[in-house]
Amino acid sequence: MTFADSPAAVIRPEGPWTHRDVAANGARFHIAEMGEGPLVLLLHGFPQFWWAWRHQLPALADAGYRAVAMDLRGVGGSDRTPRGYDPANLALDVTGVIRSLGEPDAALVGHDLGGYLAWTAAVMRPKLIRRLVVASMPHPRRWRAAMLGDARQTAASSYIWGFQRPWLPERQLVADGGALVERLVREWAGPKPPVPSDSPPGPVGSPTGPAGHAGVLAVDDYRRAMCVPSTAHCSVEPYRWLVRSLARPDGMQFYRRMKRPVRVPTLHLHGSLDPVMRTRSAAGSGEYVEAPYRWRLFDGLGHWPHEEDPETFTSELVHWLSDPEPDR
Repeated sequence: MTFADSPAAVIRPEGPWTHRDVAANGARFHIAEMGEGPLVLLLHGFPQFWWAWRHQLPALADAGYRAVAMDLRGVGGSDRTPRGYDPANLALDVTGVIRSLGEPDAALVGHDLGGYLAWTAAVMRPKLIRRLVVASMPHPRRWRAAMLGDARQTAASSYIWGFQRPWLPERQLVADGGALVERLVREWAGPKPPVPSDSPPGPVGSPTGPAGHAGVLAVDDYRRAMCVPSTAHCSVEPYRWLVRSLARPDGMQFYRRMKRPVRVPTLHLHGSLDPVMRTRSAAGSGEYVEAPYRWRLFDGLGHWPHEEDPETFTSELVHWLSDPEPDR
């Protein structure tokens, strides 16, 4: 395994998508996009970057959508700013990208931290969010309650508590070419072991496309991306805010703000064997949604349903997005 690739080669691999940068909320964000039609904006989680959505981009484009996967602030090809990693500002990054793309609104699809930001954006800027899809992440208020009141969730999220230490987490994430990233990705997956995946997928349904990549997680790609300078520090900063703000005025203000209900149709997806975000923690998020809400539990999958079984995940996503009247 070699990590000699340039950052550009790691973050901007060739494929059926187009790479470009857009300005939003005082920073520059890298996006990969495909297709034409209503905008679907995809938000990755930790410790990933836009590449997590490589299976969904072509499928959404084929289904008649403008599919855009963005790198969050501080990750991948986006700017690594010294501050701005609280969820309210990160959500404004997301809605700012929607505006910069010239679209009136978007269907937001978020996984893990990206899901947390998708929940937040739907509350803060509801007119810009057409539909909401969240995977492997409860509503922020459910997350807070679980972290503070559920000993099993607190234990499952031990990595978040470990991020509160200064400097050491960053060093651990990049040590040995990002070996910790690979360990986390493998441990958080379901029982089917992931294998390295470095090549871009082919067309949907081809042997190298989404239908042929079930159970494959791009562990090598995530290792290399984490080793791009400053990425490790920026990746843990949102988690530092989430924990340190629990008892601070800015955190209390944020969670009060998140009492406002989500008023757009919402699809909530979760792996039944997710070891870091327990099903019990995620279930019940619908109490914060005053719109059609659909809960879908994927049996046998872990924290990465969009990569562990991309065909099933993408089918669920596309069918729900195309449903003109999603039921509760």
